[in-house]
Amino acid sequence: MCLAIPALIVEKDGVRAKANIGGVVREISLEIVDLPAEVGDYVLVHAGFAIHKLEKEYALETLRLMREVLG
Repeated sequence: MCLAIPALIVEKDGVRAKANIGGVVREISLEIVDLPAEVGDYVLVHAGFAIHKLEKEYALETLRLMREVLG
């Protein structure tokens, strides 16, 4: 099973970015994301790659549900 997680872009340098994922900042790639993403945007991240730009409300609701399920 694959899992992609919503993350907030906090820094961007070309196709590389730093994203806050559950309070941890990780370096990710923006090379294959479906829409242009900038600092302040939420993206769905899988295996270090942003694959889909998300609406803020959707990302926050997904994160809330994940916290609820995972305890």
